Amino acid sequence: CRYEHAGAWIALMKRIAEPRMVVSDGGTGFAKALKKVWPIAKHQRCIFHVFCQIKRYTTSKPNTLAGVELYCLAKDLLKIKEKQEAETWVTRFTEWIKKYQEFLREMTVDEHGNKRPTHERLLKAERSLLKLIKENTLFTYLDKEFINDFIAPSTNNRIEGGINSRLREMLRNHRGLSIERRIKAVYWWCYMHSPEPLSLSEIIKTMPTDRSIAAIYQRMNDKSRLEKSLSLWGDAIVWSDLHKMDKSFTEWD
Repeated sequence: CRYEHAGAWIALMKRIAEPRMVVSDGGTGFAKALKKVWPIAKHQRCIFHVFCQIKRYTTSKPNTLAGVELYCLAKDLLKIKEKQEAETWVTRFTEWIKKYQEFLREMTVDEHGNKRPTHERLLKAERSLLKLIKENTLFTYLDKEFINDFIAPSTNNRIEGGINSRLREMLRNHRGLSIERRIKAVYWWCYMHSPEPLSLSEIIKTMPTDRSIAAIYQRMNDKSRLEKSLSLWGDAIVWSDLHKMDKSFTEWD
């Protein structure tokens, strides 16, 4: 989501009863919102999104042996069904780190003369997996408290494929709508596909108006433009850029 942040997640999550476990794709600000609004709920990172993230770093055809083995480890994440298999996977990943630690330490001098890791993308993949393991969010779905009661999901494919993809398809089929009408179309789709939709007369009463939708969009658009216009360190105007200085100058006789 373009405006995805902790505040937006908090506003959404406050309207929903706290679940026992929540599966997320690791969106910006979600972990912070989770601790504040649903402090008891367990967190599971979507295994499929984890796999896709590692695949982006290694590609599907890695050109190093370390990349090939890490990509295979990522694919194996999708097959884990038991706690013992998860522990075995973590052991294999630990052995991968030990095996290639010297390889991953290699440095390269770039065109500006600066040193940087030669295998930077593999290092990013390694760090992302280590972070999930330390947070205990990689195999939450295998916890005993869930296995004994119900089959906990390891991915959020149900909502991605069953709802989000349908919404994207609906918007593709109605290209050319204004932003207000696109938002309203999403509202209507969600209303009509809810388990117990209201009557049309009630939906019309609760449906946001074009004016209210436009106001929300304008407010978010103004905020985005303001954030983009703020100067970062080194971006601000320097006095000397607009004034010529020459300390060696002496007045004419």
